[in-house]
Amino acid sequence: MGYAHEYAAAIMHRGRVPMDPADYVPNWQDGPRKAKFYPGADSFPLPDAPYPSDATLDRGLCPEGAPGEREFDLATLSGMLRDSYGLTGRRLGVQANTDLSALPFYPLANWSRGSASGGGLYPVGVHWVSGPSGPVPPGVHYYSTRHHAMQRLLTGDVSGQVRAALGEGAPGPATDQYLVLSIKYWQNSFKYNSFSFHAVSMDLGACVQTWRMWAAARGLAVEPALWFDEERLAALLGADPREEGVFAVVPLKWAGYKPCSDGEVAAAAPVSVRRKDVERSRTVLTFDALLRMQEATSAGATDRPAPGALVPAAAHPVDPAAPEVELPPARPLETDVRTALRDRRSSFGRFEGQQPVTRPQLAACLGAAVAGSRLGGDTGEVPLAKLYAFVNHVEGLDPGSYAYDPERRSLRRVKEGRPGEFLQKNYFLANYNLEQAGAVLVPTVRTTAVLDAVGDRGYRLVNATIGAVAQSVYTAASAVDLGCGVALGFDNISYIEELGLEGTGEAPLLIMMIGNERPAPADFRYEIA
Repeated sequence: MGYAHEYAAAIMHRGRVPMDPADYVPNWQDGPRKAKFYPGADSFPLPDAPYPSDATLDRGLCPEGAPGEREFDLATLSGMLRDSYGLTGRRLGVQANTDLSALPFYPLANWSRGSASGGGLYPVGVHWVSGPSGPVPPGVHYYSTRHHAMQRLLTGDVSGQVRAALGEGAPGPATDQYLVLSIKYWQNSFKYNSFSFHAVSMDLGACVQTWRMWAAARGLAVEPALWFDEERLAALLGADPREEGVFAVVPLKWAGYKPCSDGEVAAAAPVSVRRKDVERSRTVLTFDALLRMQEATSAGATDRPAPGALVPAAAHPVDPAAPEVELPPARPLETDVRTALRDRRSSFGRFEGQQPVTRPQLAACLGAAVAGSRLGGDTGEVPLAKLYAFVNHVEGLDPGSYAYDPERRSLRRVKEGRPGEFLQKNYFLANYNLEQAGAVLVPTVRTTAVLDAVGDRGYRLVNATIGAVAQSVYTAASAVDLGCGVALGFDNISYIEELGLEGTGEAPLLIMMIGNERPAPADFRYEIA
């Protein structure tokens, strides 16, 4: 049993037994940038990319026909990056989050993005490895979110190195165009210390799920690989594994790609990026748990799970003997994906329980969560996440806790009675009143079973799945005119006890609040994209 089991147990119990270092206080004045910085690197702006109005969220979450029939080009790549991780606008608002006093100051501006991120820190670094079929000279590029531009880090065709690192049986099409996603830990650990590995692996899932929704709605496909030769790709990017982990590779089906096996083999000669990211922080700290999780989850990086390996870790079916509560058809998600992503934001204490959520709205968010729980790629289609709902204010539903039955698209009652007091008592922060939310959705995964099935690297899969679920619910809530908020600061063990999960191995990893917000909010919003 590897270290990931120990770390997962510490995460579950951190509400009662603080993780080391328990007395850590972030030095906000010496914090890192929210992106890597390569001074002197050549860059080129990415083109504007119109988004068709018929590319709706319904199509993105539940695509019709064969996915991935279309091919990426520079414009579609640009649009996907802009709508997921690029800066789209500045927002200020009177709300209940603890950073409110800092937001009016421009150096601390809160820039909106399509993907969600724990603490708004956005630690995922996107690198484009472009081969000969691309529209620019082959090389390695870093996506600069602040400029919506590509910075060239290396010139020359190294797509063969990525292909070799993926190995046999990798998901995705034959191509020479790849997105390589890394996470620079200090961008998150300066605030969350040992807890940061838990948070950043969810950020990875949120980013990838945005891409999957965005691409599927346009007939494109995004299939992430989470298993590959991480050491080789870290060397290619010039990354120190103690400081930066390589979490995913996304092969892109590219317009004009023509395979040339001899050239591709020859291109695999080892070279690496020599430019170094310049850190803003004068003092960079390391945390033992974070280092050990990077080491543990990268050790078996090439051991791609065999087909069916995750079946023993699949989510338990709902109890058929539990009382069933039917739901009406979900409200259609007819908003185009770009609009839904631009409107997505955290509600931060603005929920108002006097206007209940409708059952079609709730059904839409539950359905989106289930659709987002299958990351695909080399993780297959085994459903790992199970969904519970604490109902406060939903039209036509008695307050209580329920399990969602995805096969029948209905709810199964777990416990009667208003859950508001339990929810607020077991929430650590003051930025939400959970009782005022229409419902609180809770995804669970049998974390220990996943680790037993595929090894410690499975921890990245568990949390990426939860991050994908959160991003799907955020975006669906936007499309059905609901507010949404996601939080990790709750007593996980109390939720296990409240839902009766002691014998199932299910770990509640995140809470997602949905509901109507107070009217006429005091907000400032300025669009830049």
